[in-house]
Amino acid sequence: MIQVAIAGLGTVGAEVFRILGMHPEFKITAVSARNKSKNRGLDMDGVVWVDNPTDLSTRSDVDVVVELMGGESDPTYSLVKTALQNKKHVVTANKSLLAHHGAELFQLAKENHVGLYYEAAVAGGIPIVKLLGEGLVANKISSISGVLNGTCNYILTTMERTGRGFDDVLAEAQTLGYAEADPTLDIDGGDTAHKLSILSALAFGGSPDLKSVSVTGIRNITANDIADATQNGQVIKLLATAHKDNDGRIVQNVAPCRLPTTSPFSQLDGVLNGVLIEGDLVGQIFISGRGAGAQPTASAVVADLMDIALFRERVGLL
Repeated sequence: MIQVAIAGLGTVGAEVFRILGMHPEFKITAVSARNKSKNRGLDMDGVVWVDNPTDLSTRSDVDVVVELMGGESDPTYSLVKTALQNKKHVVTANKSLLAHHGAELFQLAKENHVGLYYEAAVAGGIPIVKLLGEGLVANKISSISGVLNGTCNYILTTMERTGRGFDDVLAEAQTLGYAEADPTLDIDGGDTAHKLSILSALAFGGSPDLKSVSVTGIRNITANDIADATQNGQVIKLLATAHKDNDGRIVQNVAPCRLPTTSPFSQLDGVLNGVLIEGDLVGQIFISGRGAGAQPTASAVVADLMDIALFRERVGLL
C-alpha cells in the first residue's frame, strides 16, 4: 500500500481525495490546507490534519506527497524540496513551481532516487508529458506548439462568436469561474509561458528556461481584430511555440496568432487545450482535450500516482 499526503484541498485536491478512496492500493494518511473547518464533503476519518504543509515532507507514514497548493514560493517550494530531500516521491500540478525551480528540483529527485511527477502541470487531462517523455522518446522533436490556456481560449472563442469586446467577455469569464479575480497571469501570457518552458525542456532536453520565453498576451485584442480575422478566414488563438534554430538554440514564443480555419487549433473552442508535435519518425501528432478543471487535472494526478504504484510493484515494494 502507498501512503499519500495531499497538500491543498481545493477543487482538484478534493477530487484527488475522492478518487483515491476508490483505489485500495492507496491510503491517504495526512492532509494540509488553508481552512480546516471548511466542509469539503470528504470522509476524513483516520486522516491526520497538518497545519504546516512542509511537515508532510518529514512524516514516516508518507511515501508520496501530492502538492496542489500552487505558487512557486513558500510554503510550496519548501514542501517539495524537503520531500525530495527526505526521499519521498512528489506529484504536482504546479507549472509555476517547475518553471521557476525545475532545474534544482529535478536534480534533487535524481540525487535522492525518487520521482518528481507533473503530468497535471501542463494541459490538464491531456497526457502530453507521458507522450513526450515516453511515447515519442525515440523521436527527434523539431517543433512543438499549443493552445495551453483555457481562460484565454474561452475569451477569444466567445469574442469570435458574439462580437463582444474583451473587457465584457473577461468579466463574464470571471463570473463563470473560467478566469481568476486577478486574471493577469492568464491573459498576459504568463501561465502559457510556464507551460511552454516545461514542454520545451521535455521536447528538446535540459531544464525549463522561463526567462528566454518571449511573451505577449491577449489583453489588447479587440472586437475589430477578431472581426477582421473572421473576414479573412482566420481565427485568433494565443499560441505557444518552440523550436530549435540553426544554431541549436531553443526559440520559445507565446503570442496571439492568426491561424487559418483549417488549422487544428482553430477547432479548439472554449476551455479546450491542444498540442501539435512534430517528430522525425512520427511526423505530426495533434492531441487535444480539457486543459483545466477538477476532474481532468485530478485524472492526471492520479495517473502519476498509478505510475508510482506500478513501479513499486515491479521492484517488489507493494
